[in-house]
Amino acid sequence: MAWSVDEIINEAKVLEDQAKQFKHDLYKMIWYMRGSVSVDDIYQMSYEDREMIGRIVKENLDTTKKSGLPFF
Repeated sequence: MAWSVDEIINEAKVLEDQAKQFKHDLYKMIWYMRGSVSVDDIYQMSYEDREMIGRIVKENLDTTKKSGLPFF
């Protein structure tokens, strides 16, 4: 399958946006971990580990919101 130049450029933009979102999610996770993991640590984690940590962060945020306790 041959792509046109415009299709290649569009796909490159999509991939660039996905990479930026991935990095944003990782850095946000590091912030929530309050420095207990480094950038290198989080990049070396498996996708499954990052997903688990993300779910834990979300659960803790939801619990904090429901309880009215300060989070930040």
